[in-house]
Amino acid sequence: MGGFLLPFLEKLGYEIPAFDFRVPGVTSISADLHKYGFAAKGASVVLYRDAELRRHQFFVYTDWTGGVMVSPSMTGTRPGGAIAAAWATLQAVGEEGYLKNAAEIMKTTRALQEGVKSIDGLKISGQPVMSVFAVEALSDSSLDLFAVADVMQSKGWYLDRQQNPTSLHLMVTPAHAPIVDAFINDLRESVAYVKANPSLSGEGMAALYGMMAKIPDRSKVSEFLLQLMDERYQS
Repeated sequence: MGGFLLPFLEKLGYEIPAFDFRVPGVTSISADLHKYGFAAKGASVVLYRDAELRRHQFFVYTDWTGGVMVSPSMTGTRPGGAIAAAWATLQAVGEEGYLKNAAEIMKTTRALQEGVKSIDGLKISGQPVMSVFAVEALSDSSLDLFAVADVMQSKGWYLDRQQNPTSLHLMVTPAHAPIVDAFINDLRESVAYVKANPSLSGEGMAALYGMMAKIPDRSKVSEFLLQLMDERYQS
């Protein structure tokens, strides 16, 4: 998902580790147009180091009774609307627009990360180089982040809940620039509220995610989710 952000950050002077064909082991690159390319979902980009590798993606069938079949992928007929919309988006935004977006995204990311680190009990996972990062509880803290996510959701914020380790995931876009202060204030209040009300760990989504994270046999989690889908689609 960094395919339409990392190159522009590098042009802006950010220290970005080599990730593309400059790295000998990289043979293909997938870039999501619907994330930082700002296009509609349904179109994406895949690049190969050479034409020989690209050939493995093509599908060719010569024994079909209707003639020969050749497609750039396993799927046959596909709608062209998403591809046309993606092309129009790339033309409309242009390199200057992507550079401007990248600068705004990183400014917002840094502000959010500093805000998170100012809240007692929270830290940023690892050392992210771009605008996708996760928030963890400090190792010496009993803070339930899933409960924090529930409280934040009640305030109108939806945070992706992740596991191994337990964390909350954020992906920053230019749309988040105006809401940094409001988000950090609500996050600070939510953390304080969960600390004061530890029983929240047994309620709502916190209980569900917490239960699944503690089950050692992951096949049990898979079966639970399959049953959930069965119930959703039963007549």
